[in-house]
Amino acid sequence: MTDLPERTFGPITMTDIVRYQGASGDLNPMHHDDEQARASGYPAAFSVGMLAAGWLATYCTEHLGEENVRRFRTRFTKVVYRGAELTASAEVVRYFDQDHERRVELAVRMRDDDGALVVDGTAEFAVAG
Repeated sequence: MTDLPERTFGPITMTDIVRYQGASGDLNPMHHDDEQARASGYPAAFSVGMLAAGWLATYCTEHLGEENVRRFRTRFTKVVYRGAELTASAEVVRYFDQDHERRVELAVRMRDDDGALVVDGTAEFAVAG
């Protein structure tokens, strides 16, 4: 296996954000109420960080299968606003054997339109021998 081909998600809409909020139960108004976000010093309401992380997980499982996920860790590095397009990428770090199966470790990243890192992480998947 080589690095995964990049995939773009978005542009992020208010509908994407509100749908994610409803599904996750994270109803923080900072994500859907521009007035509240501005009152807190932001220029507008902003996306839920886990939305981008979820898209990153979707990207990985499209290539390697949901049933093969062994570990997925992310951290958020930048606030993302509506209208942004995010590009997912995954780089093969290593292959190794664990628990009687072959695995691949990936460095996973999500970048915004300007190329700035918004989600950084690692993932492990079971792969065929």
